Amino acid sequence: MSRLEITAPDGAPEVEPGDDLVAIVLLMASLADGDVLVVTSKVVSKAEGRLRTGTREEALPGETARVVARRGETMIVRNHLGLTMAAAGIDNSNVPQGQIVLLPEDPDASARGLRDGLLDRTGVNVGVVVSDTAGRAWREGQTDIAIGAAGIVVAEDFAGRRDGYGNELAVTLPAVADELAGAAELATGKLGGRPFAVVRGRADLVLPRGEHGRGAAALVRPDGADLFGYGAREAVVRALRAEVADQRPFGAPASPTELSAAVRDVVGLVPSHTGAADGALLVTCPRGLMRALTALTFAHGWMVHTTDHPNEVRLRPSSG
Repeated sequence: MSRLEITAPDGAPEVEPGDDLVAIVLLMASLADGDVLVVTSKVVSKAEGRLRTGTREEALPGETARVVARRGETMIVRNHLGLTMAAAGIDNSNVPQGQIVLLPEDPDASARGLRDGLLDRTGVNVGVVVSDTAGRAWREGQTDIAIGAAGIVVAEDFAGRRDGYGNELAVTLPAVADELAGAAELATGKLGGRPFAVVRGRADLVLPRGEHGRGAAALVRPDGADLFGYGAREAVVRALRAEVADQRPFGAPASPTELSAAVRDVVGLVPSHTGAADGALLVTCPRGLMRALTALTFAHGWMVHTTDHPNEVRLRPSSG
């Protein structure tokens, strides 16, 4: 039998900049070896002095690494932590009017500090998750995810194992840190004033003393590796602009075969292979189709280069 218990105590005090979160946690919760403490990023940010006067719109440029998509007033961005979130994760709820709260500067470091502090003061070995709320691209609603973690396995790798029928598992990687954050949110709620939760029953995920693990940063896919680096409209606009700085989110260059097929299907041109080691292609392109060819090539991680022959261009994989 498997059993999971989640406790989110009532009565947490209002957290102010400089407050000792370890002391507050010990005041609120009873911890045992193998527990996982889930703390909302809001209280971590407050304790770390991440409150600012102003609006989300005013703070957004400073927290944005890249705009992913924009629909009216809603802006989805990749922030400096690598997280893709609405308004970079900047929040104006549960704070005084006229103020906002930014995400912690280094949520994994925040989690490590909490874990070390709890171990030093109590001798108890727990895992720590710093959670925040995020939407999902193909699902309505939001759920909590781990943006910081220490002392826990953040993802269980089942690749290479076999199920009960003997089938080999290829890409099975449960993001257990996110699952713990989502489970804890069922107990903490959004309006209950319960920013701490203790999850008991997954001691197998808690690492030994002195081992903090890879942290929640390990769950962030590198820019360009997530397959969906831009929103649909933004992808079209950026491909047509074809600026080198915009190319990384399109991912690694496609194969010459894939690009050739796309060029034939979309603009009706037939590339020829040059035999070059990088797989470069030659295309004779009428001037009226050059804009379309350039955008198509750019979106596949390639670049268009002119040659000495009129209307002939060379397509080469981007090195950026």
